[in-house]
Amino acid sequence: MSGDAHRHVHGTATDTSGPPSASAPDIDVRDETPSARCPYCKRPFRRPAFESLHRGREHHDRLSDRERAAAERAARDERAALRRFRLYALGVLVVLYFGLLIVAAFVV
Repeated sequence: MSGDAHRHVHGTATDTSGPPSASAPDIDVRDETPSARCPYCKRPFRRPAFESLHRGREHHDRLSDRERAAAERAARDERAALRRFRLYALGVLVVLYFGLLIVAAFVV
């Protein structure tokens, strides 16, 4: 990849040969060492919160009480961030709509 800082990896952080399997998702690892790795399936993650979310969804039946609490906390934080994004997007759309409405009123 000429000059590209991103490394597109299939399956795991070390497997770069061959097509991806049906169950292995494409993972974009920006550097060689991911900050977190799932202890059950060894999948790399950029942030520990992403790894906690993954464990809560994919390995829920294998988690201890502490790991389950961390997964629930990460899911709660993710829902709050998504809610903030939706409210921000709605606000931008409302401002854009009324801004264009006012411009159209002066032009027409």
